[in-house]
Amino acid sequence: MRTTQRARRAGLAALAAIVIGGSGFAVGAGATASGATPAATATATPSPVAPGSAAGVASYAGVVRQVLPSVVLIRTSEGLGSGVVLDRSGNIVTNAHVAGSATKFQVQVAGDTAPRSAHLVGTYPPDDLAVIRADDPSGLQPAKFGNSDQGQAGDVVLAIGNPLGLSGSVTQGIVSATDRAVTEPAAEGSAAATLAGAIQTSAPINPGNSGGALVSASGQVIGIPTLAAASPQGGSQAQGIGFAIPSNLARDIASQIIDSGHVTNSHRAALGAEVTTALGADGSPRGVGVVTVTSGGAAEHAGLRAGDVITAVGDAQTQDTTALSQSLAAARPGDKVTITFSRAGQERTVQLTLGELPSS
Repeated sequence: MRTTQRARRAGLAALAAIVIGGSGFAVGAGATASGATPAATATATPSPVAPGSAAGVASYAGVVRQVLPSVVLIRTSEGLGSGVVLDRSGNIVTNAHVAGSATKFQVQVAGDTAPRSAHLVGTYPPDDLAVIRADDPSGLQPAKFGNSDQGQAGDVVLAIGNPLGLSGSVTQGIVSATDRAVTEPAAEGSAAATLAGAIQTSAPINPGNSGGALVSASGQVIGIPTLAAASPQGGSQAQGIGFAIPSNLARDIASQIIDSGHVTNSHRAALGAEVTTALGADGSPRGVGVVTVTSGGAAEHAGLRAGDVITAVGDAQTQDTTALSQSLAAARPGDKVTITFSRAGQERTVQLTLGELPSS
């Protein structure tokens, strides 16, 4: 999966719901983490014996010891999450939804009883990524990052983070699929983010794991755990379906934030219009209504205008804004797509050359 050029295939369009595996629980849960001894015992189970091999892996303790010092607990006034140390300057990559609206943080390495202060470097909600920097970087150990483009279904992975404030917890699973396009639920004050090229994993991801490390069996970070699927019946968390932002994308966006304080190249395709879900007479979604078009943008150049209702991008139906976002997540700036839309009750089609999502 080529994450720096965005995913080329549409992903999980039919997924009913997603819940953020981040800091959406009471700050009081942090009492478990504060000064706690790291839960360094992994819940990993031995991997199956490969054909022709003498024995399977009996323990991932060595991998955990290698990675654990690079994963920190992040505390804000709103809750807890995780982060991964990028460099010896104290830069830490995490999720934008973990950082939230905070500019000041407390970070803590597993086994370190003294939290240290940190501040926001920058955030990029469209990819749900943020960078914070520890004010005192001494002793912080940068993680080893792998090439997430090489990940494939069946690879054994570990998720390392601080679920529910349990410092240094480890779960184990496999890469279930790659190149998924998934949409997060909208947070208060911000629109839902659609993540392209996400890694699907069976490693359990719970609240507090967000921003942590999805690690290969060789101890390299290949993803940033971000989401867990929710069942369409009742909204409870679906077991064994979680998602991580590929490490190649996370490092790219984080590097831009560190270098300039914001994202200068989003790599994301854009329609160039403000849109909303259009509802039919029965209240059900019937397409994506164009509210305004950006002057000089892709939609304006293609002849779209306010009041049009987009019903498909190529062969993909767009009943709502989530479906449209997922269709665009699978494309690149400069791609030509066929837009089907209705205007004054008449169905029309137009060729549109996609623009690029504005930088932060």
